[in-house]
Amino acid sequence: MAELEGQGGPVVADPRGVLRQGRAFLDFFWDIAKPEQEVRLAATENLLRHLREGRKDDELKYTLKRLVEGLGATREAARPGFSLALAQVLQAFEEIPMCSVLEQIKEKHNLEKVKKKLVRNAAFGNFFGVMALFQSGRLVKDRKALLESVQLLQQLAHHQAHLRDLPRKTLIDITSEVPETVFEEVLFGILQSDLASAFTSPENLHLLLVGIQKFPGVLKPKNLKKLFGSPTVVNEQNIPRLVELLQSAAKSEKKDKKLPSVVFDLLQVSLKEDAFELFWKEGVENGLLKEKSGPVSYMCYRLLGSALPLLSLDQLQMVLKGKVMQHYGEHVVTTQLPDRFKFAPEMEGYIDEFLNSCDDVERQLAVMIGFSTLTNQGYPVLSSSSRVVRHLQPVALQKYIDWLKDMFLRPDFDCCLDFSSNRQKQTQENLNIAQHKIARLRKWIIHRLANIIESSVKKEESLVMDISRFCFFHAFFEAKKKTSQIREANVLPSEPLDEQAHSVAENYFFGLLQTLNTLTVLGETAKAAALREKHIHGVTADGKLWIFLLVEYANKLLSCEHVKAVKPFTKGQRDAWERTLQSVKNLQKKENKSDSAKVVAFQQLLLLMAIHLFKNPSETMDVLSDLLNCTERAFSKEPKKKKADNAEPGWVEVMVEILLSLLAQPSLLIRRISKSVFVRICPNLTKRGLQLILDVVDPYQEQNEESAVVVMEESDKKIKSAQDMDEEGSEDSSDEGNTEEEDDSGDEEKNEEVDDDFRSQLMNVLQAGNALGGDESDEELDDEAMMALDKNISALFAEQQKRIQAKKDEKDRMRKEKILRRDFKIKVLDLIEAFLTKQSENPLVFDIIEPLLRVIEQCMSSDSDKQEVDFLQKTANIFKNSLCRTKQYCKRVDALQEDLHAFVERLVKKACKHTDSSVALYYFSASLYLLKVLKGNTSNKSSTPPTLPETQSNAIPQACQLLSTGCLDMERVTVIYQQALTQFLTKRNSALTSSMFHDLFRRFPIMCKPLVDILVKSITAGARQHQQAQACLLLQKVLLLRELKLFMTEEEWEELIRESISQVTESLKMVGKCILKAEKEKVAKSLELLNFLLKTVMEQKLRVKLTELEKVLVALNQPEGIGNSARLDSLYWNVMRWLNYTKPKKEKTADKPVQEAEPLKRKKKGFLPETKKRKNRKKGIQENGVAPVASEDGEPAAPEEQPLATETPRQKKGLVPSSSKHKNQNRGVRENGVAMAGGGEEAVNGGDAVADKEKKKKKKKNMNRKRKGDAGNEAEQVPAAKKTKGSVSQETQQKQGKAKKKRKEKKTPVPQE
Repeated sequence: MAELEGQGGPVVADPRGVLRQGRAFLDFFWDIAKPEQEVRLAATENLLRHLREGRKDDELKYTLKRLVEGLGATREAARPGFSLALAQVLQAFEEIPMCSVLEQIKEKHNLEKVKKKLVRNAAFGNFFGVMALFQSGRLVKDRKALLESVQLLQQLAHHQAHLRDLPRKTLIDITSEVPETVFEEVLFGILQSDLASAFTSPENLHLLLVGIQKFPGVLKPKNLKKLFGSPTVVNEQNIPRLVELLQSAAKSEKKDKKLPSVVFDLLQVSLKEDAFELFWKEGVENGLLKEKSGPVSYMCYRLLGSALPLLSLDQLQMVLKGKVMQHYGEHVVTTQLPDRFKFAPEMEGYIDEFLNSCDDVERQLAVMIGFSTLTNQGYPVLSSSSRVVRHLQPVALQKYIDWLKDMFLRPDFDCCLDFSSNRQKQTQENLNIAQHKIARLRKWIIHRLANIIESSVKKEESLVMDISRFCFFHAFFEAKKKTSQIREANVLPSEPLDEQAHSVAENYFFGLLQTLNTLTVLGETAKAAALREKHIHGVTADGKLWIFLLVEYANKLLSCEHVKAVKPFTKGQRDAWERTLQSVKNLQKKENKSDSAKVVAFQQLLLLMAIHLFKNPSETMDVLSDLLNCTERAFSKEPKKKKADNAEPGWVEVMVEILLSLLAQPSLLIRRISKSVFVRICPNLTKRGLQLILDVVDPYQEQNEESAVVVMEESDKKIKSAQDMDEEGSEDSSDEGNTEEEDDSGDEEKNEEVDDDFRSQLMNVLQAGNALGGDESDEELDDEAMMALDKNISALFAEQQKRIQAKKDEKDRMRKEKILRRDFKIKVLDLIEAFLTKQSENPLVFDIIEPLLRVIEQCMSSDSDKQEVDFLQKTANIFKNSLCRTKQYCKRVDALQEDLHAFVERLVKKACKHTDSSVALYYFSASLYLLKVLKGNTSNKSSTPPTLPETQSNAIPQACQLLSTGCLDMERVTVIYQQALTQFLTKRNSALTSSMFHDLFRRFPIMCKPLVDILVKSITAGARQHQQAQACLLLQKVLLLRELKLFMTEEEWEELIRESISQVTESLKMVGKCILKAEKEKVAKSLELLNFLLKTVMEQKLRVKLTELEKVLVALNQPEGIGNSARLDSLYWNVMRWLNYTKPKKEKTADKPVQEAEPLKRKKKGFLPETKKRKNRKKGIQENGVAPVASEDGEPAAPEEQPLATETPRQKKGLVPSSSKHKNQNRGVRENGVAMAGGGEEAVNGGDAVADKEKKKKKKKNMNRKRKGDAGNEAEQVPAAKKTKGSVSQETQQKQGKAKKKRKEKKTPVPQE
């Protein structure tokens, strides 16, 4: 760099030397200015690499020059890009003097010499220059550059209109980075004015606070007193000014949604000066909170959350009982509406961060209790499902749980920071506030305890059991007096639990039971680790079920005289309880001997029903009694006896009924355990048991209304309890919702039509009223008669109102029952899916097919609400994935052959008779599933598969397997599918599709040979052209199957190819003009099939005559044949290639005359072109100079009138398709310049394009009419001399521009085929 300085000035020795090196080097600077950050960073990196490798002084000097210039760029994205690049260059090349770069920046972006409109760019140039010096990391080391940079920042601070507070923030950042000695020797002197005016702006205050924390030796109390008159920052004298500055900082950074740095630094300084209590009470609570401003309030909340890690235990307790906490609680309660800003998630993040970083148990406990005692009428503001407890130390967690239990038993609202919203004060004047608070607090605590088990906090089995016992005890029991035998009865509640409190605890306990059932094994023992590896849930480390331990605890409570149940057992219920425990013990003995999974499933169900005795004793008794009987019979060793049809149902049938009734329960735990039990009893399921399940989903079975009502009541109860468990806030909006519903119902009542009975009753009442008053008019009725008439009419309308409401209630009840019934069916589908998955080889699978098909058929034709769609979708997925596509199927169908064949026939006939293809597809798929089963089974009778040629059997080892028919009766099945295929190809509106038969041929190649003859004949015999096309398509796919050759001799194969070619030939003879879509489809499919047939003939050298086919194909190429379709033309020439015909090449000489002649045709502005005139608008644009022959009236000549000399041989054969650029038939444009005969010869597939061009032509025509007026072609007669000189020259320029544009369009090459 010494050499660089010695050259004097920024002039490069060779000014164009850098530029001669190419664009690569200069492109770096362009990319640095790009708005994309990734591009800027990559360019900076590449520039540094280039400079390091080159080590050229002129390049480095040019780089500095360009980067300094870019600092003041107009684009906002470019400035930080150049600043970062400059910082990186200065960091990489330490020989560059910092002062020289700073001088260069000042000189280039001189604020005094720059023009007024460029002051903003110059200010940013200086600012980003200092930023570059600071980011290079070298500014702190160079004292002179540091001093000048700070002075420049102080100068830039006056340009607040452009830079706002950026210079001050950068000055603070630089100050925080310099060593104390440098600050004292270099910066302290020039910053004294800023430090002395610390109380004038938040930025100056922030600079002072950073200096106090960073340089305590320099900014001592005595120096502070010299600066602004007091040895401390936080004191009673400075508090008012500090409050104003903090308010200003809060409002300036409200968009950032973060705590301003100056506030946090002031908090730290107050702690350092032992003035935190003064700062918090006077500055925050009595200062900042006085201003009812959102940004200031949120700043106080953030200050509270940020202060948690810094405070001692006493300070924490002071803060958590202060006004900021109460203010925060009111904010949480009043911002329940969805459109309000909610600070609660952010505060939970502060708590989570504090608990994660703090190891002090007492401080952790203080924060948890502090936020748990911030209550709104007894209900804590902190969410009862908050996850912050996962960071608690084990000791702190245990203490917190003990505190929760103690608050549940003896609520102490003196330690709570309780508040009520204004609305709550107004609406709850008559309530017993004390009882209301206790109920809300207990509800939150019981949920908080249950949620601790569900959270990921590290916990021991003893802690889990302790919480579970506590919840169970207070859900179903209460203590008569203290007893040391039961830990939960050791302390009596200060306020006894009422029925509602027991109900809430009961609901949360069953949620806790669900958590326990899915809980992973706890503990660090080897046995616990082994159980975790096996993914076993719901057990302790020694293998015992959690629910079993709770039942043991319940049995202990029942035998304790100091404790009584909330719902005491009768003698029968107690006997059932004892019998259940004994049955469970018996099952535990068998656990190691028999199927352990089945034993565990039955244990869980028995224990769950036993616990449900405490909830609904009367309803559970019947289920539990049947369940006990089934369990005993399921695990008994007695041999099974054959029973008559009318005998009592077996244990499996009873078990299925029990499980179905349990599936209707709202408890997720019951449904899960019921499903697991069903999976275990699937191997024992009988036909009657399966039928019980199928009857539920069968749409034609009558529904059991009584059970539906039970389900509805349970669901209502569940919904009610769920609503009770919701946090407050919904109460505020419930009244409005009710009034809206009432208004809606009122509107509906007004719209009710008056029925005839009501009208006749009203007439009778009115007539009776007239009779009372005599035959005179209504005006002469006395008061008594009017009162009587009034009373009768009001009674009649009241009765009518009741009838209307009763109808509405009945309609609503039926709607709810329908929803619940459908929901129940969706749950039952899980059982069917489990059976199909676990017992796919069971013959009972065949009984499921038709019920599922009936469900699909009925749902397809019913209403399409979301629940119905979900039901249909789930049924269809089970049918496809668990039934039709399963790889495992029944292997014992020898005795069911006749039934299965009849079943196949029934399914295919239903598919044929159906009108909906989507439903027919499911019936057809079911028949293919049965084919798979029959073919995969081995029959005892000797089956005679088709004989296989020796060469093929030796060549393909799988041939024998393909030829095996198993239990399949080929003759019978062939007839079934022949009829279906014939119907598909001959019936005009068939629900069958080609994909169904393609699936049949692909999966069962053995069916190809019997059905291929129908396909060949249908090429010509199909009902419509669409069916003929489908026959070609299917035949091609069948012939492509290599397995087909295994079932045919060479002579049969050759005859099949010959007959197929003959049928296609006959089909193509019947082809007329390809205008309709069906005709084009038929020709396309025929040509595709023909391509494959000819390829087969040529490659296999078959003896097939193609003379007739060649004649038909040559004739097909005429204009009245395949037309102008590009696709048909391509398929046609693919076929002709096998007959040694080649496609003629296109002539490319058509464009040149147009390009040359076009400039000569330009007309003066104001004259209508010849082709635009009404009489000539259908004439073509010549491309080769040959004009179309026209008749006397100006219309194009007929085809027989056109000169033959203008036709090429390709046109005579119709081989020249219309170009994509010039295919507008109405204008008669052709590639060789000869106009078409008219609009009637258009290609079918060009119809849409022709229609579009017709629209465009009409649009142009209308525009011409608007422009030229209604005078038609009289515009030609307007004298050009009447136009002014200026207008003529202007129009001439426009005309030349249009001519250039038109020539450019004409020069565009025409795409060749």
